[in-house]
Amino acid sequence: MNNILLLTDFSDSSINAIHYALNLFKDNTCDFFVLNVESSITYLGDDLMTVGNKSIYESLIKKPKGKLETLVLDLEKAYNNENFSFEALIDHDVFIDAINQVVKAKSIDLIVMGTNGVTGAKEVVFGSNTINVIRKVNCSTLVIPETFKYRAPKELVLPLGINDSISSKAFASLLTFAKQYSKKVHIIRVKPNDEVSLEEKHDSAYIEKNLNDINYEYHVVNHVPINYVVNSYIQTNPIDLIALLVHKESFFERFFIGSSTAQISNKLKLPLMVYHV
Repeated sequence: MNNILLLTDFSDSSINAIHYALNLFKDNTCDFFVLNVESSITYLGDDLMTVGNKSIYESLIKKPKGKLETLVLDLEKAYNNENFSFEALIDHDVFIDAINQVVKAKSIDLIVMGTNGVTGAKEVVFGSNTINVIRKVNCSTLVIPETFKYRAPKELVLPLGINDSISSKAFASLLTFAKQYSKKVHIIRVKPNDEVSLEEKHDSAYIEKNLNDINYEYHVVNHVPINYVVNSYIQTNPIDLIALLVHKESFFERFFIGSSTAQISNKLKLPLMVYHV
C-alpha cells in the first residue's frame, strides 16, 4: 500500500484513525492524502447570509484549509518519517463524490477513517458516512473505532458467509496484508444450515496451497448468526483486527444488521478492514 487516503473532520475519532494508520505503516514508503470534505449543502440560507463583506473563500474555505494544513504540519513533525509524504486536500462537494474523485485521481490503495464518520453523526453502526464509504466507494477501507488505541494487528479474524470465496482477489489482498503485519489469521465460515457449499469444498485445498507460510485457524460454524459468532470469537481470542470481504451490500448488511436482539454495532471495538470482492 503506497497511496493512502486519510479522512478527517478534525474530530478526535478521525485524528485517532490517522494516528493508527501512521503507526501501522511506519516501516513503509507511503504517500498520505489528508482529505477534509466540507459539504456545499452546509453553506446554504442563513450561513451564506453571514458572509457579509467577506469573500466566500475567506468565510467558508480559508478556515478549514488552515486547520487542515496545520494538521498536516503537526503530523509531519510528530512522525518525522522520511518514508512518509503528506498532501492536504480539501473539497466542497457531496461526501462520497469527493472521495471517489480522490480515489481515482490519486490511485488510492486504502482509505482510513474513524468510526463516527466525517460528520461525527452516530447511526446504528458507525455513522452514515462510514457506511456509505464501505457501500459506495470501491476501495479497501480501514475503519478505526473511536476509542481504539493503536496496537499491531498481530491476529486478525475473517468471517465468511456460505458462498464467500477465499480464492478471490479480495482474499489475496487480505493475505498480502496479513503476511506483512500479522502473525495469525483466524478464518470462520459461518453457515445458516448444514449445507456444504461449493466454496467450502474448495477451502481445504486453497488453504493448504496458499497459507502454508502463515499461522492460521479455520473453523466452520452452523446455525448461528454471523454477529453472534464474531462477538463470541473476539471475546475468547486475542484478535486485533476484523476483516471482511464485501459483496456489494449483502454480506455487509448481514454482518452488521443481524438480528434486532444481537447487533454487533455497539460491540465492535476492533479495527475493521474491508476488501471489496
